[in-house]
Amino acid sequence: MNRVLTLSLVVGSTIIGLMGTDLILPAVPQLPEALGGDPALAQLVLAAYIGGACAGLLAFGALGDRVSTNRLFIGSLTLAALLSFACSRAPSIEALIGLRAVQGMVVSGPAVFAPGIVKALFDERGAMAAIGVLGSIEALGPALAPIAGVALLAFGGWELNFEVMAGVAGMVALLLLVSGGVPQVSRRGVGSFTALLRDPVFMRYAMSQALVLGGLLVFVFGMPTVFVRVNGGSLTDFIVMQVCGVTTFIIAANSATKAVDRFGAERVIATGTWVAAAGAAGQFLYALSGGTSVLVITALFIPVNSGLGLRGPPGFFRAILASHGDDARGSGLVILFLLATSAIGTALVSPWIEKGTILLAGMALAFHLAAGACLLMLPKLGATDPSV
Repeated sequence: MNRVLTLSLVVGSTIIGLMGTDLILPAVPQLPEALGGDPALAQLVLAAYIGGACAGLLAFGALGDRVSTNRLFIGSLTLAALLSFACSRAPSIEALIGLRAVQGMVVSGPAVFAPGIVKALFDERGAMAAIGVLGSIEALGPALAPIAGVALLAFGGWELNFEVMAGVAGMVALLLLVSGGVPQVSRRGVGSFTALLRDPVFMRYAMSQALVLGGLLVFVFGMPTVFVRVNGGSLTDFIVMQVCGVTTFIIAANSATKAVDRFGAERVIATGTWVAAAGAAGQFLYALSGGTSVLVITALFIPVNSGLGLRGPPGFFRAILASHGDDARGSGLVILFLLATSAIGTALVSPWIEKGTILLAGMALAFHLAAGACLLMLPKLGATDPSV
C-alpha cells in the first residue's frame, strides 16, 4: 500500500478523535439552553469524552496483542460514526454526557495505533519527521474545527456538529476498507502496562509529553466559555487565539527534526518544555493582574504552542522507543496520560469556569512545571539506545 496514502488516512482517522473536542467546543456554551443544566455541567460534555477515551486507550492497547491492527482500526472508526450519530439525538445534557463517555472509548483506537503505524512505514529519522507532519496536520483541527463548528452551529444547531463527525468517521472507515487498510503495529505479546509504568525511562518521556500538551488543552477547553460568558467577547476571539497558536506550533514541529540533528533530542525536548512553561507562567501572571485583552492572551499563547511543537515529535518518538517494541501499549499510555491530565484539569476548574482565566492558567502552569520536573528527575534513554 502507498505510504503517503496510508499516512493520509491515518491522519484523517486521528483527526476524527480531535473533532470530538474541537468541532464540539463552539456548541458547549449553548448546551445549557438547548438541553438543560448549567455551564459547569456543560463542561463535563468535554471531560466525559476525554475520560471515556482513557478507558478506550487501555482496551485498544491490550487488544493490540490479540487482534489485527487493521480490524481494530476500522472497527473503531465504524463505532465512532454510530456513537456520534447517537450523540446528535441525545434528549438531555445528562444523556449526552453518558453517550460522550462511550464515544470517547470507541474513538480512541486510531490514536493508539497511529505512532506504531508511522514507525512501521518509515525509518527512524523519517518516522520523527512524519510524526511532526502528522502533528502539524492534526494541529489544524483546533484552528479550523471551531470555525467549522461555528458555521455548523449557525446552519443546523448543535446536532449538526455531531452528525458531521459521524459522516466523516464513516467515510474514512470505508476508504480504509477499500484501500487495503493499515500495516500491523509491532506487538510483543508478553508486554504489559505494568512493566511500562514501572520503567522510569519510559515515564520520563510519556509523562513530560502528556503534561505539556495536557496543560495547553485544559486552557483551550475553558477559553470559549471564558471569552463568551466572562470577558463579554465572542467565539471569534477564541478562533484568533487558536489560529495564532496552531500556526506557531506547525512551524516549530516541522523544524524539530533539523533541530534534533543539530542539537540532539534531549536538548530540544528540554528547550521546548521550558519555553512552553514560560508562556504558561506569563498567562498566569496576566490573569492575576485581571487582564482580559485578547491580544495579550494570544501573544502569551504563542510560546506555549511553540514549545510544544519543538518538543512534540522527538518527545513522542522517544516515548515509543522507550517502550522497547511494545508500540501499541506505549503509545496508548502516552495518550492516556494526556487525556487523563486534560480530563482531571478540566473537571477541577469547571465549577469555577465563570470566574475567568486565573484557575485555567494556574492549572496549565502546574502541568508545565510538572513536565519540567519529569525531565529533571527521571533517567534518559541510555547511550546504547537508538536515536540518542
